[in-house]
Amino acid sequence: MAERQGELLRAAVEQIEARGVAAVRIADVAAALGVSNALVLYHFSTKEKLVAAAFAHAAEDDLARLRKLLGRRTTALRRLRAAVRWYAPTGQAKGWRLWIEGWAVALREPALREVTRDLDRRWKAALAEVIAEGVSDGEFSCPDPQAAALRLTALLDGLAVQLTSYPGSVPRARAQEWVDEALARELGVARERLTGRA
Repeated sequence: MAERQGELLRAAVEQIEARGVAAVRIADVAAALGVSNALVLYHFSTKEKLVAAAFAHAAEDDLARLRKLLGRRTTALRRLRAAVRWYAPTGQAKGWRLWIEGWAVALREPALREVTRDLDRRWKAALAEVIAEGVSDGEFSCPDPQAAALRLTALLDGLAVQLTSYPGSVPRARAQEWVDEALARELGVARERLTGRA
């Protein structure tokens, strides 16, 4: 049963990315897997529940990747740099279109709002924890790790909107420079310290 739900959730994420939340239908998800609408409804009962579960599924994948990057055996600075560069819209993180779509729908859909709020909270907490660890170890200086994590994710999210919704509005190389500058500023280190290998 869990395997079938996973298949349905992956198909739902793909359909949401392709069609958008408003346009995607239960029938689209069912057709993508060659199953009946009734099977999808059996597992999720409504489109709203399917969409919220699909976003939660995507969030868990992103958080697993973040935990892997932040759990590496290296300095806090290198772990933060790797995580921020991966998360940045100039990095390898996938699904920015999905999350922008999700944020918009979350304004009106309480179940999805909870999913996106939880993801946001967990991302900030994970970054703040590693920032605090680096401060404690004397790697860098940051008087308020929680605020630094909020400012960094706000910048990354805003750049994602610009780069995803308005291609060409900001050159990717320039956006990466801004991300590196912001991380260096938040940690009180020279930007050159971010250019070493992770």
